[in-house]
Amino acid sequence: MSNIKLECHEANHICDKNQYKEASFWEKVRLTIHLIYCRACRKYTSRNGKLTKLVKNPKVKTMDVSAKEKLSVAFEKELVKQQQ
Repeated sequence: MSNIKLECHEANHICDKNQYKEASFWEKVRLTIHLIYCRACRKYTSRNGKLTKLVKNPKVKTMDVSAKEKLSVAFEKELVKQQQ
C-alpha cells in the first residue's frame, strides 16, 4: 500500500509529467488514486489542465501598430500631466 500512496508534492510532480505525456502508466494510476481523496491536488490538476488547454489554443488578439502608437502618445501626455 505504501507503494501506491503519494504525498501531494509527488502527485503534483506526476501531474506535471502527465501534462507533457511523460508519466508512466503506474504513475498515472497512483495519481488517480491520490486524486480520489485529495481535494487540493484535484484543484491543482484541474488548473494545470486548463493552463495546458490555454497554451495550446491561445485566443490572443493584439492591437494594430497605429492603435499602439495612439495609446503610447496618450500615456506620455498623461504621465507629463501627473509629473507637473
